[in-house]
Amino acid sequence: MLQDESALPRTQPAGGQPEPWAEPVATALLVLADGTVLEGFGIGQTGIADGEVCFNTAMTGYQEILTDPSYAGQIVTFTFPHIGNVGTNDEDLESLDQAPASGVRGAVIASAVTKPSNWRSSSHLDGWLKARGIVGITGVDTRALTALIRDHGMPNAVIANDPNGTFDREALKARAAALAPMEGLDLVPPVTSRERSTWSETTWAVKGGYGSRAPGAGFKVVAIDYGVKRNILRLLAEAGCDVTVVPATTPAEDILALQPDGVFLSNGPGDPAATGAYAVPVIRRLLEEKVPTFGICLGHQLMGLALGGRTVKMGQGHHGANHPVKDHTTGKVEIVSMNHGFAVDPDSLPETAVETHVSLFDGSNCGLSLTDRPAFSVQHHPEASPGPRDSHYLFERFVALMKDNPRTSRGNA
Repeated sequence: MLQDESALPRTQPAGGQPEPWAEPVATALLVLADGTVLEGFGIGQTGIADGEVCFNTAMTGYQEILTDPSYAGQIVTFTFPHIGNVGTNDEDLESLDQAPASGVRGAVIASAVTKPSNWRSSSHLDGWLKARGIVGITGVDTRALTALIRDHGMPNAVIANDPNGTFDREALKARAAALAPMEGLDLVPPVTSRERSTWSETTWAVKGGYGSRAPGAGFKVVAIDYGVKRNILRLLAEAGCDVTVVPATTPAEDILALQPDGVFLSNGPGDPAATGAYAVPVIRRLLEEKVPTFGICLGHQLMGLALGGRTVKMGQGHHGANHPVKDHTTGKVEIVSMNHGFAVDPDSLPETAVETHVSLFDGSNCGLSLTDRPAFSVQHHPEASPGPRDSHYLFERFVALMKDNPRTSRGNA
């Protein structure tokens, strides 16, 4: 005898996959600041989160994206539909701090998350999102949402997940409309290191996993942590650097007291002009002392601000692993990973700052180098390896700067 259909549950199981017999019931909403409501099925943490909605075009690396501190304060829409299909593991994490605040606020996914199939998988994406406190929604037309962002910019939004499908839509609309814009927000404090630490882990190999190097024989590099990614630190160590990580608010005097051969300015979230209130004076002092300096992403933007330049908010930003960037110093085009919503205005830079890299998508600035001091920076993420190693030479360029610098402990070695 068939069971009475009215007695069957209407909520969706883990993974956002509705049962074939169940009447679809929205268990998650994405509510945009303009009042647009997108319905779907909940995944991950139940509850409500808010932030700026961006889209990422990468086909792989969703776990690295979801733990990238540069996404703090944002809700990531994945344009690739099959997210979660290789599960999650304990190795592909990018943030140093594993607290929920160290990554994205929400995830928007097109297709229901299937059972993972990969030899490295240790958990389902649904449980992993719950453990990290990330609210997610599946079943959304991410193509339409991406087109909206492309045409109108990155909107603020609220993402809500309730297994019972009970939502106060008007309250969610009001909350989304009241959110502060990204401009003016310093989002570095929740993601930076709390105290000084050292780093010795090197890159991953199929046999053996991550390696390590013994400290003491390499160039002494101080990495200022504005939300640094682990793989950046691994590549610095791989290049022969003894890395010390310091919090974002560390004074220049404390950094110089460590007698660094070089300083690295890390990636991070938020408006660079807001973070620059305390970061720029430190960077200017380091540049005045002619300490070899290398910046990535937010570090690149802060370098531009320290030189007297300005940064501008982008309409849709650059988020993906398929961005072509030309290096004017070599004439080569690299396929790079991008993750930024602000850009350096090259016309605002002094004559001593030379534009070294440019985006072939929109012509925006992606790199600079100084003619009077040993410093350079790039907007893209060479450590993300989409090329896969197109941009790894930048770490070698940094080592060469330190090697040729007379103040370096191993200078001219």
